[in-house]
Amino acid sequence: MRQRAQRPLFEPGDVSATPSVLRVRPASPPPTGPGSSGQAAFKLAPRELWIAAHVPQLSLLAVSADPQAVPVVVVDEARKPRIIDADGKAQAAGVHIGMTLGAAFAVAPHLDARPRDAARELALMRRLAGIAATFTPQVSIESPDGLLLEIKPSLRLFGGLRELCRRLRDACLADAVFAQSGVHPCFTLAPTALAALVAARGGARCFITDPGVLPARLKPLPLATLRWPEDDNTRLLGMGVRTLGELMRLPRAGFAKRFGVARLADLDRLLGRRADPRRRLTRSERYRGRLDPDHELEDHERILAALRPLLDELEQFLRARQRGITALQCRFHHYRAAPTSCTLRLASPEANAERLQSLLRERLANLTLPEPVRRCELRGGALSERPLASSPLWPAGERGHAPAGEMPALIEHLRARLGANAVYGLRRVSEHRPENAQAVVEPMLAQTTRDADAALGTPGLAPFRRPLWLLQTPRELASQRGRPRHDGPLQLLAGPERIESGWWDGAGVQRDYYSAKDARGTYLWIYRECAEPRRWFLHGIFG
Repeated sequence: MRQRAQRPLFEPGDVSATPSVLRVRPASPPPTGPGSSGQAAFKLAPRELWIAAHVPQLSLLAVSADPQAVPVVVVDEARKPRIIDADGKAQAAGVHIGMTLGAAFAVAPHLDARPRDAARELALMRRLAGIAATFTPQVSIESPDGLLLEIKPSLRLFGGLRELCRRLRDACLADAVFAQSGVHPCFTLAPTALAALVAARGGARCFITDPGVLPARLKPLPLATLRWPEDDNTRLLGMGVRTLGELMRLPRAGFAKRFGVARLADLDRLLGRRADPRRRLTRSERYRGRLDPDHELEDHERILAALRPLLDELEQFLRARQRGITALQCRFHHYRAAPTSCTLRLASPEANAERLQSLLRERLANLTLPEPVRRCELRGGALSERPLASSPLWPAGERGHAPAGEMPALIEHLRARLGANAVYGLRRVSEHRPENAQAVVEPMLAQTTRDADAALGTPGLAPFRRPLWLLQTPRELASQRGRPRHDGPLQLLAGPERIESGWWDGAGVQRDYYSAKDARGTYLWIYRECAEPRRWFLHGIFG
């Protein structure tokens, strides 16, 4: 009976031009090597489906994202030192992976040797994991250049297996870093995590959903895709074992005796005979980004251009979590001077990179840098829930509709230009003394209409209203026959309201407050001392 061939996960030309090496018919007799249990047949329900992503030349991408005029190689200082990655020009000149640095310079004298940047490699894999996390919460990084996604619970949400795979591929290929470098991840799908990972490392495009065909589909892969210790690979190569198929044909008992039960367990996890739990990647709740430009930056526009990739990364970080930030700190490092800090305060949670760049432009216009910038850092504040809303039916200004988000945008623009301390909000405090009844806070945009009416009510309609404009120090008023005067006699409208408070902290007050109106029609808030000499004071002005 002829088995129907499996379709590849990605169409030819999408990721790699390497032909598939996994289109092999399953062997008719059951396997009897270390990858089998010796029973008659192997049938396992596809309880899981894993997508593996392998990034080829990750070390080269981490140290050199732009095309170079000279051949570039990556050197691992911990390996004496040896070449661990090389670009196309270096390979064309005769440099290959595993060669010593001295031998590489003998072949290509104009070689550009760069040390491995493990931190940057991890940052790139976390960037890729952030994209994958929008499709499934089960994402694991397989150091140094692998990624695993368990996608079976997400199939119905994204419209099926092929639609999910297509959207994942498009999202990864659209990423700025991978699109500009020309290095694209290689994707594979299999019922076990290790099978998908070794197929991706082997550069094969496969779309396997049946666990029963795993032994036959994996047997052409080279032994190095398992990434076992070098001593084990050398011993197996000495025995003539070069592929996974030849490895699975070895006797289980003899293999476990010579190589240990841990290696036999790896093969069982490869074929789904043993559970293979993976540690889920824990996503950071705050964004941290760093950029080291190739040259020092002095102009503000160049600084903004250098920050744009970090802002795009921040936007992707926030959209993956459906959150926003209300504070963003930029730190610019110099050669001798102390780092310069620039902080943005936002009136509402924001995640749009274009909007953040516009606000940073206004903020940098008033910032003086003591020296050129050598390093840029972005530090996002705590994540806040970002309300998601559809666009309005009517355009701005039509049928009485006002533009959505106009007030937060105005506040953010003013704070970016004038400074964070120039624009602020007021919060009412549970305190009877008027000078202590308000506190300066971040702008509060969600105030209810009832609260605003209570604060701005007309003083002549109801007694004991509070003005928003209080004098920093009450001003003493003149009086005539016990009646207050302010450019003439004052008309008392409401009162008195007696306030006796603050005796516990040494700043006690005893006052009788009145609402009054002067000859010009201005509404004032005045008080008279309860103790002698019972002077009158102006404390506030109503709007």
